[in-house]
Amino acid sequence: MARLKNEIEELENKAAEPGFWDDIENSQKVLQKTKSLKTKLERFEKLEAQWEDLKTLNELGLEEGDASVIPEVEEGLKELTEELERLRLETLLTGQYDKNNAILTLHAGAGGTEAQDWVQMLLRMYTRWAESRGYMVKTLDFLDGEEAGIKSVTINVIGENAYGYLKSEKGVHRLVRISPFDASGRRHTSFASVEVMPELENDLDIQINPDDLKIDTYRSSGAGGQHINKTESAVRITHIPTGIVTSCQTERSQFQNKETAMKMLKAKLLELKERENKEKIEDLKGVQMEIAWGSQIRSYVFCPYTLVKDHRTNYEEGDVNSVMDGNIDGFINEYLKSISNRKQEA
Repeated sequence: MARLKNEIEELENKAAEPGFWDDIENSQKVLQKTKSLKTKLERFEKLEAQWEDLKTLNELGLEEGDASVIPEVEEGLKELTEELERLRLETLLTGQYDKNNAILTLHAGAGGTEAQDWVQMLLRMYTRWAESRGYMVKTLDFLDGEEAGIKSVTINVIGENAYGYLKSEKGVHRLVRISPFDASGRRHTSFASVEVMPELENDLDIQINPDDLKIDTYRSSGAGGQHINKTESAVRITHIPTGIVTSCQTERSQFQNKETAMKMLKAKLLELKERENKEKIEDLKGVQMEIAWGSQIRSYVFCPYTLVKDHRTNYEEGDVNSVMDGNIDGFINEYLKSISNRKQEA
């Protein structure tokens, strides 16, 4: 905690220097970092206080031979351990963009209407997970299914470390269940892909030639306000050299939709740039594999048994309904641990 306090003091001294507010962008970054460090310090101090309270309660129980305090001490230790584990995992988020907001895009794969319904189920799962952490979720783009569900949807998950956690979800997700769309009650297998990118504010390394862009406007669809279906406010941007396409239709104006679509394009180009042989678009699309058999990172089985298993870490949960309600921290945590272990071994 001493190191945290010293770092906060240094930042506060920096904020008090003459001319600090001359560079608005830099001053905002300093203030955001100070706020983040103060929040972390408060969490440490709260844990320390909880630990002291539990020790005192335990000692009193031992002195007086009062076994009734045992359940309270056990419950307190459980909560303390869980919060310590959360803090420990946050230390694994050391990537350049881990603290950023996240942009998730879900696409229906093999399975038709079933797959489109699966996308809607995954959207609900990620929305509930985000809300449980106090994150805000904003829909950027969507395409309804022909009969039910969603063909594709892009959401912005806004909150500290959102990308650091959600990067674990990138890949193909497989569903096995008795189809509600099959009158014969047969078991179906469906697939959906999840793409995760950090939201970038101002990335000076990504230079985009306006001549390389094809920008289309179209009418938005679905709920979203009086402008929906009346004006061509939705924007689709195609980066001609790579074929990357981004779109946004839920902001209030065409300008805002274009700005958001450009942010998404920059994030995708950044991912491309950071890969070896970045001249080849296959390097970017390679991680997205075919949305079908043999390429899934996780399976969600509703029938003939209930199980959710991550094929990268072998972590599994038997309560599939709890997972679909957003309780995916176990999968995220195991993925972050496995990444950290691989780095240490290397």
